[in-house]
Amino acid sequence: MLNCVVASLVFREFAAASEGDLSRFRASLVNGETLAAIAAEIALGDQLRLGSGELKSGGFRRKSILADTLEALFGAIYLDGGFAAATAVIERVMLRRLDKLPSAAELKDPKTRLQELLQARGLPLPNYAVESIGGEAHNQMFHVDALELKATASGASRRRAEQAAALLLLLDACTRLHESR
Repeated sequence: MLNCVVASLVFREFAAASEGDLSRFRASLVNGETLAAIAAEIALGDQLRLGSGELKSGGFRRKSILADTLEALFGAIYLDGGFAAATAVIERVMLRRLDKLPSAAELKDPKTRLQELLQARGLPLPNYAVESIGGEAHNQMFHVDALELKATASGASRRRAEQAAALLLLLDACTRLHESR
């Protein structure tokens, strides 16, 4: 429901944008971070009934809980009032965020930006390899190398570690370009 309404809204507001840009705009509006921020703005966490363990650990402020609760609220509006009612609420919440969206280029993740930079220069793409995984099962840390380009980074998941390595490589490339001018 949420993805459908936001996709339609983004298409209507940015009709000239490419399919990839529209997808990035939609994804930035329906991701957990954005939904949690919206939920916090309307103090949705204060309305939750949580168990004592969640209350003690601050569950009413946890981003994943806030995001899931907001999405469930949109679903409940749909079930109670239908598609038109849910669409009206979602659009009202999301419309004010459209003006604050970063450019489509800024929404590209570091791996994508690095890939585009390397391909534009006819250079090979890096291969990422997990060097090690540390930490407890619920709190692992992945250490990744971008092999050919000599970058090592860590993250809470393999994907995040690869993104961090790509960001290091992008920053290095920007520094080199700046120094050569």
